[in-house]
Amino acid sequence: MAPMCMYACDARDGVPTNWHVMHLGARAAGGCGLVITEATAVQARGRISLEDVGIWNDAQREAWRPVTAQIRELGAVPVIQLAHAGRKAGTRRPWEPRGPYPDSEFHDPQHGPEALAPVGPSALAFADAYRVPIELDDAGLEQIRDAFVAATLRAVEAGFLGVELHMAHGYLLQSFLSPLCNLRTDRWGGDFDGRVRFPLTVCEAVRKALPDALPLLVRISATDWAEGGWDLEQSVALTKRLRECGVDVIDVSSGGAVPHGTIGPVGSKLEPGYQVPFAARIRSDTGVCTAAVGLITEPQHAQSLVEQGSADLVLLGRELLRSPHWAQHAAAALGAAPCWPRHYDWAVG
Repeated sequence: MAPMCMYACDARDGVPTNWHVMHLGARAAGGCGLVITEATAVQARGRISLEDVGIWNDAQREAWRPVTAQIRELGAVPVIQLAHAGRKAGTRRPWEPRGPYPDSEFHDPQHGPEALAPVGPSALAFADAYRVPIELDDAGLEQIRDAFVAATLRAVEAGFLGVELHMAHGYLLQSFLSPLCNLRTDRWGGDFDGRVRFPLTVCEAVRKALPDALPLLVRISATDWAEGGWDLEQSVALTKRLRECGVDVIDVSSGGAVPHGTIGPVGSKLEPGYQVPFAARIRSDTGVCTAAVGLITEPQHAQSLVEQGSADLVLLGRELLRSPHWAQHAAAALGAAPCWPRHYDWAVG
């Protein structure tokens, strides 16, 4: 199961709710071997939406325990995606009016607009209606690195069996990577080495905090789909650096850095598996395991990607919202034995 935001913390406190126990547990019962949480903020100001989950305090850690216990009891592996929204923070939920919250709504029980002000590599807003982020200085970068480390430690204590770093879709870590977002001229910007420095710093610190036996995944945007932006060649080069940091899997997505990016070939309809070539290229050029995502909905298609060596894992997103038991049905379609929970198996087996 790929990470997908649920926007379900109506109290705006970042604490997982009964919805998360049900939602993530249901996909484990549905046969997913790996269940990745939605983007989970390492700081209050790092939420995409104010209704997103977090793991920046101990109350949130405790609320994650029943979630991970449910997933593990059903035989799946719970992995948490740690994230910081950066300059895209403070965005309304998708069923609400588009764009950022106005100041009158931009608050939670403990913070007002100033405390939640977005941050980024440069004082460059994501789009016209968005707030201009505060350009991070060295002290701010150190605080965010430490927040990722603290979140990693809490995640392990909460029962997660792996961590994924969100280094995609224009959020904080990816905005350092993209030359369209990172306009710095100091050691944290400029050329490729400068732009990858902070994401790699975070990755190294998280890997040290994570027990050796637990995997570290990184979700990247293989391309910005925009001229002059981040591209596949840079993604290959970054993956080689991530491999040196001890990363086990690259979860290969794309886009999100800039609002004018055009996903997919211009003028063409997105085809099933349109991002798979990125995962295949990264896998072949670096030797790092990859996960393929994006419009993969048919069991035979998913199986062929693994058999052909295009990727080591297939992650499903919205298809699992439509069909929570997709993996059980896929097993049957591919001639394998579904592994239904015993409470269901007597009726569907």
